Amino acid sequence: MQNRTTVERMSDRELVVTRSFDAPARIVFEAWTKPELFRRWWAPKSMGMFLRSCEMDVRVGGGYRLVFGHDDSQPAEFFGRYLEVTPPSRLVWTNDEGGNGGPVTTLTFEEKGGRTLLVMRELYPSKEALDAGAGAADAMSEQFEQLDELLATL
Repeated sequence: MQNRTTVERMSDRELVVTRSFDAPARIVFEAWTKPELFRRWWAPKSMGMFLRSCEMDVRVGGGYRLVFGHDDSQPAEFFGRYLEVTPPSRLVWTNDEGGNGGPVTTLTFEEKGGRTLLVMRELYPSKEALDAGAGAADAMSEQFEQLDELLATL
């Protein structure tokens, strides 16, 4: 069965992305929280991007820093801190690279029959911030396909 990524604007400030994965929640959670796994699927390959560095201290109050780039471009940094870490069902973090304009991201992992439904909610501080950041959701389908490929090997 083909897994499909859906992206839906729930309000002026909230974007919700859903996807089912053919793996137990524990494994999907690890792919989001272990740097050695995360770096293998997060950067969209079609854009020629890769993670130059991936630092993750996945605990309440811990932080993350992701540095993306192309071979010939200025790197882009994404960073924030973890607000909630409940393995293997829930993960919440801030996106601080935009100052106060970044969303808070909440992931829930719901397992049924060895499959995991991932629901990703991004709550932005304003409609303008969501409008500015919504383009990143376009890459999620490719990223989640790459995650599917990784999960098949674990």
